[in-house]
Amino acid sequence: MTRKQKRLAVIGAALAVLALAAGLVLTALRDTIVFFYSPSEIAEKAIAPGARIRVGGLVEEGSVSRGDGAEVHFTVTDTAKTIKVVYAGVLPDLFREGQGVVVEGVLDAGGHFVADSVLAKHDENYMPREVADALKKQGVWQEKSGQK
Repeated sequence: MTRKQKRLAVIGAALAVLALAAGLVLTALRDTIVFFYSPSEIAEKAIAPGARIRVGGLVEEGSVSRGDGAEVHFTVTDTAKTIKVVYAGVLPDLFREGQGVVVEGVLDAGGHFVADSVLAKHDENYMPREVADALKKQGVWQEKSGQK
């Protein structure tokens, strides 16, 4: 084998190993690459209790209630399914019923979502793109001026 052939063989082997590693990583992460799940996707995928995920949707009207101390209970909906959320902490100033929200935490054994962080919309025209797309698919999106 000449020097050039050896160099090409080493480069080819390195590229093959790199491609294999990338394939394994993408396969392992294929379900966790999403930014968040809608309540309907959680019901469809039957996500195991204790799995750390994000849930996005709208805060259901009339669902916010205060518990002991800083504990807040509310429901996140995508208009097809809902999921009950429990959060202990201070909610963002922009958190309110009927607005877009993304919560991060774990599912408990009872099917409730125990959140450790709540992300609310940042201005009156913002809603996470995935939530807006899910609402458009279901035909419940109401276009406001300035929204795309």
